[in-house]
Amino acid sequence: MVSLATHHVMQANKSKDTKPELKVRRALREAGLPGYRLHWKKASGKPDICYPGRKVAIFVNGCFWHRCPHCDLPLPKSNVEFWEAKFRRNRERDERDHLLLLQDGWTVVVVWECRLGRDRFEGTMRQVVREVERAGDGSRSGGRLVEAGAPEPWKLVTYHERLRRIRR
Repeated sequence: MVSLATHHVMQANKSKDTKPELKVRRALREAGLPGYRLHWKKASGKPDICYPGRKVAIFVNGCFWHRCPHCDLPLPKSNVEFWEAKFRRNRERDERDHLLLLQDGWTVVVVWECRLGRDRFEGTMRQVVREVERAGDGSRSGGRLVEAGAPEPWKLVTYHERLRRIRR
């Protein structure tokens, strides 16, 4: 059971129009890529930014709530069992939503909050813009997962590779 204070703190966290999400949206508009949908209900997981015609879903993930693989964030010290379960459910939900989109042939772009800092922002957004443009030129088919701003130049995982990893 969560304390009333913790409940209110969690309730106060925004799920839409966060600073990282606004930064990504502004950069997409500046790159000449307006016309996206926000939290489009027809796409699995209601992606933060969605280009239905191009079949691109962009998830802007907060490092704390989605447990960023790049940040070694510690668990909260109190009520550890609750937080472990909460974070596990978040990761499972993200995984499920990504797989459903990949099965339908979407390009899923995950942007981590830490990859939008001053020193990484431009490189990360170049990758995001390139993915949106590639999806629109018709040269790509099938589901793809892209982690924008990953340490590797391109971290691409096809739908089948992702399924193999999950089944292990």
